[in-house]
Amino acid sequence: MLHFGKFVVKFRHVILIAAVLLLIPAAIGYIGTRVNYDLLYYLPDGIDTMDGQDIMMEDFGAGAFSMVVVENMDYKNVAELKKKIEGVDHVAKVLWYDSFVDINIPVEMMPEKVYKAFNTEDSTLMMVIFDDTSSGDGTLQAINDVRDVTEHQCFISGISAIVADTKALSERETPIYVVLAVAISLIIMALIMDSYLVPLFFLLSIGMAIVYNLGSNIVFGEISYVTKALAAVLQLGVTMDYSIFLWHSYEEQCKIHDDHLEAMAQAIASTIVSVVGSSITTIAGFVALCFMSFTLGFDLGIVMAKGVIFGVIGCVTILPSMILIFDKALKKTHHKPLIPTMVKLPKAIVKIYPVFLILMLALIAPAIYGYFNTNVYYDLTLSLPTDLESVVAQNELQREYELSSANMILVDRNMSAKSIIDMVEEMEKVDGVSDVLAMEEITKGKIPEEFIPKDLMKELKSDSHEMIILTSEYKTGSDEANAQCDALEKIIKKYDPNGMLVGEAACTRDLINITNDDFKRVSAVSIGAIFLIIAILYLSPLLPVLLVALIEFAIFVNMAIPCYTQTTLPFIASIVIGTIQLGATVDYAILMTTRYRAERNLGKDKKEAVTITLTSSMPSIIASALSFFGSTFGVGIYSSIDMISSLCILMARGAVISMVSVICILPAMLMVFDKLIVKSSATFKSKIAFGKKAVN
Repeated sequence: MLHFGKFVVKFRHVILIAAVLLLIPAAIGYIGTRVNYDLLYYLPDGIDTMDGQDIMMEDFGAGAFSMVVVENMDYKNVAELKKKIEGVDHVAKVLWYDSFVDINIPVEMMPEKVYKAFNTEDSTLMMVIFDDTSSGDGTLQAINDVRDVTEHQCFISGISAIVADTKALSERETPIYVVLAVAISLIIMALIMDSYLVPLFFLLSIGMAIVYNLGSNIVFGEISYVTKALAAVLQLGVTMDYSIFLWHSYEEQCKIHDDHLEAMAQAIASTIVSVVGSSITTIAGFVALCFMSFTLGFDLGIVMAKGVIFGVIGCVTILPSMILIFDKALKKTHHKPLIPTMVKLPKAIVKIYPVFLILMLALIAPAIYGYFNTNVYYDLTLSLPTDLESVVAQNELQREYELSSANMILVDRNMSAKSIIDMVEEMEKVDGVSDVLAMEEITKGKIPEEFIPKDLMKELKSDSHEMIILTSEYKTGSDEANAQCDALEKIIKKYDPNGMLVGEAACTRDLINITNDDFKRVSAVSIGAIFLIIAILYLSPLLPVLLVALIEFAIFVNMAIPCYTQTTLPFIASIVIGTIQLGATVDYAILMTTRYRAERNLGKDKKEAVTITLTSSMPSIIASALSFFGSTFGVGIYSSIDMISSLCILMARGAVISMVSVICILPAMLMVFDKLIVKSSATFKSKIAFGKKAVN
């Protein structure tokens, strides 16, 4: 490592120039990486809802659909408006009630269910079907074009409209997230570090690593908007402490070596060892997300794991080069750090250590209860501001038609008319079903054949499948909607074992079932991986139990707070926050435990060892936690996308809770379990740790 440090010092100018030049291809890669704004896209292949969407696309050229409410317009003008919408690129077809019966037929001759499905006293309803996927670029552009041709006088709802609005909102806000994270982190670092200028170099080197990370995402083709929005602020938060380690190490080496170049080479060597060990637990936490069946976890996990690696590389190459090149300017900006030398506080914490254990024991039960009783939501409209067009449209659809979602049923084309009619009648009896529209019911002789549009067969039947439209009054993601989907699928499978229920409600039901399993899997993998890393690091069976239990306690407290504040979280927050907080903050506990081990191996008694450990570790832990807090808190307060806001608030709060837990509770644990720790851990020198009277 020392040879590597000397190499970086020798070629510092070349490294910095190369780092700047590499920003060009990274920026090109960043611009060329597509962003996916549809979270339902990340459902796994092989389930009916996803296979059904593929069939819809292949057989009917229908990749997505939206419901359009038109108010206070006569049928003639609605028919003209329908033609305009059909002329929009990527609109495959528009289903209105004239798709089922001739518009000239007298109202009294119309099938009542067709009329009610598409009309109220002062509005009418269209279903716009697109030839691209729900989050495809063609569909998103078509949504905006339909809004333009209708002069924003119609209400366009559905997942594609939500995705279009999410995209516009996210693209507008994401640059502000970065500005907020950088500004707050810069202020915090300038105050707690001993130089006003060095935090700027921290942010510049980390910023380069972020650009490299985001640019390299082009190899995946696309990333989710959640990943794009969080990657920069999260990478900034979890890798800032690596820069702090390097700077502190460099300052220590400068006291030993007169030559600042030699001091930096030594600092790089020592930093690599500590930072690589520290980063492994963070990477393990993010890699655990890759085990989710809901592949948004893989998307976020792999990008963030990659970001930590880029952060480590930047910390030991780009940052040292900057510090050395601008060494004179750094010396001129030195100041007394805000965080004072810790002397009295560590002694006080150690003195009253039983209080913190009692407090922990008192909080465990309410924390566990709150953790398991925090409410989450799956309805994507709840993550968006209520004044967005898609959210307004969804509420209007519910108000006018008592309709919350539209779904498609796919059955065998050769299924008999009687079976379809029987199936439809059975489905109409399911609670919450508004309407079920099948061609067989409309054409079974209630109206003259000449009044049935000639292309109805083409609209609803392909060579292998027939499409049936079903609307529901239940809110997507609700328990009622999920139970309804289950009941409908039983009926469909009864008549056609290969039949499928396709649509937002069914996808969301699958999302709930899959992510519930994912939550358990990701938690187990992250805890197991980090437990194993700590066990190997200390060759101890007890220390991984204590450290993981401590951070898990902090996670439980963090996740319990929404329960007691009656805050409902987006589903993804409840799944990933535990893994992120565990991976990102267990470093605090490892830092303190490593110093404690060193002091015990020098022969200090447990009280003195813990006191020295606290005195030396607290400034680094506080600086690291505050930098994580600063990079996420501002984004959490500002973002109007609750999916982003909730995650950032949880991460910011989690960093502080973990910090307090490690500073206050971990010393108490070390005091209580000292003898067991020393005797059971191979990396502790027992005789030295216990003094001359120790026995083997």
